Amino acid sequence: MTLGAGRIGRRGLLAAGTALGGGALLPARAVAAESGTDLVTVTPGDPRYPDLVRGWNQRYVGRPEAVHVVRSAAQVAAVVRQAVRQSKRLTVRSGGHCWEDFVLSPDVQVVVDMSAMRDVDFDPAMNAFVVEPGAQLLDVYERLYRTWGVIVPAGMCFQVGAGGHVSGGGWGLLCRRLGLVVDHLYAVEVVVVAADGTVRTVVATREENDPHRELWWAHTGGGGGNFGIVTRYWFRTPGARGTDPARLLPAPPPEVLVSAVSWDWADLDERSFARLVRNYGDWHVKHAAPDDPATAVCSMLSLNHVSNGAVGLITQVDTSVPGAARLHDAFLAAVSEGVTAARGPVRTRMGELTALPELATPRRLPWLQAARYLGTANPTTNDPTQKSDFKSAYMKANFPERQLRALYRHLHREDAANPTASVMLSSFAGRVSSVAQDATASAHRDALFKLAWMIWWNDPAEEENCVRWLREFYADMYADTGGVPVPNDVTDGCYVNYPDADLSDPRYNTSGVPWHDLYYKGNYPRLRRVKKAYDPRNFFHHRQSVRLPD
Repeated sequence: MTLGAGRIGRRGLLAAGTALGGGALLPARAVAAESGTDLVTVTPGDPRYPDLVRGWNQRYVGRPEAVHVVRSAAQVAAVVRQAVRQSKRLTVRSGGHCWEDFVLSPDVQVVVDMSAMRDVDFDPAMNAFVVEPGAQLLDVYERLYRTWGVIVPAGMCFQVGAGGHVSGGGWGLLCRRLGLVVDHLYAVEVVVVAADGTVRTVVATREENDPHRELWWAHTGGGGGNFGIVTRYWFRTPGARGTDPARLLPAPPPEVLVSAVSWDWADLDERSFARLVRNYGDWHVKHAAPDDPATAVCSMLSLNHVSNGAVGLITQVDTSVPGAARLHDAFLAAVSEGVTAARGPVRTRMGELTALPELATPRRLPWLQAARYLGTANPTTNDPTQKSDFKSAYMKANFPERQLRALYRHLHREDAANPTASVMLSSFAGRVSSVAQDATASAHRDALFKLAWMIWWNDPAEEENCVRWLREFYADMYADTGGVPVPNDVTDGCYVNYPDADLSDPRYNTSGVPWHDLYYKGNYPRLRRVKKAYDPRNFFHHRQSVRLPD
């Protein structure tokens, strides 16, 4: 349904759907008056401006004419309306964790900052939990769990905003038990722009008879910045019955078993390294089924550059499953089988995570404490100088021997002695694979685990070398398929929440498979139809946004 004057849910939107046509250019104060409340607008010269034109990746700093810190859907609609009238290039951010320059590219003139929209509550009118896009994930967990004893199985990093994370599909440490966060998405509220430039606010649900259901579907993995600006999400697990909030979303395990171990590079020859990585893949091949008890196990294997000193494995097990300790020990034994190097504490950085020597002995922790502990054990989140680059891949089978050799070779390159350089392997499958590929826009339902290449630097002079290492590594890894992990029997494309502009560059993707098929596979034509229906002017766009049909 489209919202007009009136109220929906707990807060509602007064006149949010009122559509205005053309007219005179509106100053910021006129936008504020139109939205009915004071709008915070930050422009160059304001002392806040330097903080609001950069995100988590300091590689990208924008120069917009204005940053609007919005606090309601009405304000969002008013800002969008002004930008349409003035033909201004507009982008939106929630937590600011976009890995590319999709929000803060040089041509962006207006940024809609959702960081003040952080509400998390239960909406009786929708019989679902409402989460605003600026809410950071740790705040979402604490509010849902402390108040109602429920959660959404979203990501790990505490600072990530719900807005972009949910729209891109949302991986997390409970995915093997509970699925992706979008598997629990009931509805979404979006500010959209019609072909004639009118602006309206639409609520779309997963109900089969909802005329806007396709817009809901597009936000279950279609990525941010494609169709409009999300102003609210509602969550309720499919099949949940009644009106008791405590029964409408899953409860997390009361406790989890967490461990962190490492293998020193000094003790890992190429044979042992290959065996370790192959073991990790084999375990996921054997325990991919949604009903396998080992769905209680989720892990991250950090293959760090040799200059780091070690390779590390972080494991979390749901202790509500019978025999959780045995599952944990069996997993570590399976990964370690045939590896001559001994396991020890994690004393060096593992990808984004800091050293975790205190977890060398598995520890049982209350779930919320573990989520907070792992989510904040991230030295990159508060570093005001870090710059970074990333790539991703999904795996449907274990690594071929050639890829194992490429992993070892590039992690030993002497021209890239950066201890932050790594490839992080993380668990997938389980309940994730119980959902059909076209049931949501998240199409990688057959993947067993995923990969994230990552590297950080502080000195701008290091950027060229760091980016070259990453590109050459990735190109070598997928040399047999045109430099990218095309969907086939072994690989399954890329994760849209780990965006990589190189995928659409013919210098680096020679596969003949376009970037959108790597992100969306067979779901892309449907996403394009949604784009035409709700953003026919292509007002919301970036370098890898969903394109309008030809």
